[in-house]
Amino acid sequence: MTKIIFLGTPEFALPILEKLINSEYKPAAVFCAPDKPVGRQQTLTPPPVKVLAQKYGLLVYQPANKKELTEQIAELKPGLILSAAYGIIVPQEVLDAPKFSCLNIHPSLLPKYRGASPIQTAILNGDTESGTTIFKMDAKMDTGTIIAKETFPLSSQKLTTPELSKKLAELSAGLLLNILPDWLAGKIKPEVQNEALASYSRIIAKEDGQINWQKTAKEIEQQIRAFFPWPGSFSGQPKIKILEAEASEKKYNKQIGEVFLTETNALAIQAGSGALIVKKLQAEGGKALLAEDFLRGHANIIGQILK
Repeated sequence: MTKIIFLGTPEFALPILEKLINSEYKPAAVFCAPDKPVGRQQTLTPPPVKVLAQKYGLLVYQPANKKELTEQIAELKPGLILSAAYGIIVPQEVLDAPKFSCLNIHPSLLPKYRGASPIQTAILNGDTESGTTIFKMDAKMDTGTIIAKETFPLSSQKLTTPELSKKLAELSAGLLLNILPDWLAGKIKPEVQNEALASYSRIIAKEDGQINWQKTAKEIEQQIRAFFPWPGSFSGQPKIKILEAEASEKKYNKQIGEVFLTETNALAIQAGSGALIVKKLQAEGGKALLAEDFLRGHANIIGQILK
């Protein structure tokens, strides 16, 4: 039986790892990022993959750097390495170690949206489909030859980043288990990515959450879903974070950025085109509230022009 090592860190990797654990491809060891301080108390917290791996009694490694990773992989002598959102660029020595290569799971339809934020980018751009790709890792980021792909329709769904992440993780887990027998049997011929079709998703920064009211209501609504829960979508001073909203194409005679009530008393903000109907929001330092509850304590927001 081929010795399998799994590399992964955040929640996206959990359905994939759990499927493997409960199959004939149970990993011999799991690698994840080191524990990190979290919250105001800076409590040292293990990553989700470590918690799941320990639940099943798996050997867990948390190398602090590439040197440690290379040394630990060399000691284990894996036949196959599987990776999902590990968070560290794997050195060439590790890529060369297993007989059956290193396979990575990436939540986009490569070569579209290589890089750090493919899920957020798909939502932000209003794509009609997303999906997952399993590819053979090489020294560059998400450029390796493709083993398998599966698409996921988005056109009729208004998913947030966590919701789409969960669906793509589950899709990825099923796809991986489907292709592993043929991959290990040498029946799959990887396909080279078409560089002419390549695009990239960038690292998201906190300031990306600032809402530009000159954009269309649809674009802003997509941003709110893409940047939930982090960095969030916010506007005004003091900041108001908009947590849930929907775009309306109805025309109102309002200034761009103006907060108003619609004819049905819904809380709305004028965008460059259309209006954003706000469902849930949060004042800086306050609790997340439904729009009608928020208005009871912040009635003076009506008529304000958000910048």
